[in-house]
Amino acid sequence: MVVPYKHEPFTDFSIEENKKAFEAGLKTVEAYLGNDYDLIIGGKRISTEDKIVSVNPANKEEVVGRVSKANRELAEQAMQVAYETFQTWRKSNPEMRANILFKAAAIVRRRKHEFSAILVKEAGKPWNEADADTAEAIDFMEYYGRQMLKLKDGIPVESRPIEHNRFTYIPLGVGVVISPWNFAFAIMAGMTTAALVSGNTVLLKPASTTPVIAAKFMEVLEEAGLPAGVVNYIPGSGSEVGDYLVDHAKTRFISFTGSRDVGLRIYERASKLNEGQIWLKRVIAEMGGKDTIVVDKEADLELAAKSIVASAFGFSGQKCSACSRAVIVEDVYDEVLNRAVELTKELTVGDPTQKATFMGPVNDQGAYDKIMSYVEIGKNEGKLLHGGEGDDSKGWFIQPTIFADVAEDSRIMKEEIFGPVVAFCKAQDFDHAIDIANNTEYGLTGAVISNNRANIEKAKEDFHVGNLYFNRGCTGAIVGYQPFGGFNMSGTDSKAGGPDYLILHMQAKTTSEML
Repeated sequence: MVVPYKHEPFTDFSIEENKKAFEAGLKTVEAYLGNDYDLIIGGKRISTEDKIVSVNPANKEEVVGRVSKANRELAEQAMQVAYETFQTWRKSNPEMRANILFKAAAIVRRRKHEFSAILVKEAGKPWNEADADTAEAIDFMEYYGRQMLKLKDGIPVESRPIEHNRFTYIPLGVGVVISPWNFAFAIMAGMTTAALVSGNTVLLKPASTTPVIAAKFMEVLEEAGLPAGVVNYIPGSGSEVGDYLVDHAKTRFISFTGSRDVGLRIYERASKLNEGQIWLKRVIAEMGGKDTIVVDKEADLELAAKSIVASAFGFSGQKCSACSRAVIVEDVYDEVLNRAVELTKELTVGDPTQKATFMGPVNDQGAYDKIMSYVEIGKNEGKLLHGGEGDDSKGWFIQPTIFADVAEDSRIMKEEIFGPVVAFCKAQDFDHAIDIANNTEYGLTGAVISNNRANIEKAKEDFHVGNLYFNRGCTGAIVGYQPFGGFNMSGTDSKAGGPDYLILHMQAKTTSEML
């Protein structure tokens, strides 16, 4: 009997024993920094001369690992293996597939601090953020395993005395999983395991800045008993390997998390019929956000300031759910803004291996340059009250940045920055605040801080986002509790960690037998 799902608890690092355990995890990872990692195709390890070099974003000189890089020829080889493996894997017992996820979750749980430590080194995550990422990876495996057990026999439909009808789900085929660097473990593991537990085979192309965590996860899947060829590990360039596989006639679906522009490109390419292709490719996409915390005049203003700061600057604002806009009713604007600045001044920025660090580096030079260019734009669009400085001499560090008195139509209020920059905007009243919040092409997350019940109900109807939170921050969805995905340019509203996510990886089949 499978125990009911309950999400993996976060580690309390104020307990000395947990602190020491995490430090031991860091030492474990430091012992294998700089190792080489092969491609894995059909269970075979393949080394290539061309490598992706993964570096620590907090210390550019430190190499986390060197990962073999796939090219089109190897991508084609992986596709043939995945297609062939699908012919048997699609008929495998769903309970067996779920058990592989439960075993993998147990392995990761035993090595939890080691995996979190990889995230500290490779993704630049501070302790709490890394711990939450690993917990979410465990949650995805536990949750999707249970969801498969619920769906394995289909959904009841009506029958008549003269016939017996069944409505069941069958897998789609070969899926290309293109995972992001910001939740380098959780989202990568969630996308991959959702596809495989549904009976599909996978070509896993992790983000080029965080391929080592994916290589270590492949080891977990192998240890958990996943047959060779079900998941094939093929890191490589998006323009070479990514485009090739998105276009491939044998690709049945693409699961993508990343930027709006790349998501649109995938959507467009996937819509084209290629020679030998006999299906419409399915695209599961989560593409970003421009997320707002609205503060009503009747609100807990301390909670409002704390929610804005935590949601804007957690993991350096590198979350698609991060608060990059604080829209505050004018009656309480100054009070919330001033308190947010005070709280931001208390934040520590630095080496994420240190427990006291709240904010580490940003992802790479490209991210650093983009964010700093938006800081310059912000200086012309609002009042710089805190931050605005960057230092890329050792790692890619940017101070948490607050712009005040920003007009609702300014660029830093409309465009996704994906860094530690938040714009404060004044609203005349609550209705105006909701209008400003909706004034974006995205629709991922949002939050409302209010004690006015009528306004809360209004926001439920009118605030157009996939995940809307009341009297808390706009980041931190928990698997199975707050299914995650957004509207408009935020993607296909695929609701990862929700009851209908696995169905996106399957197709329904009706069978009817005359009696």
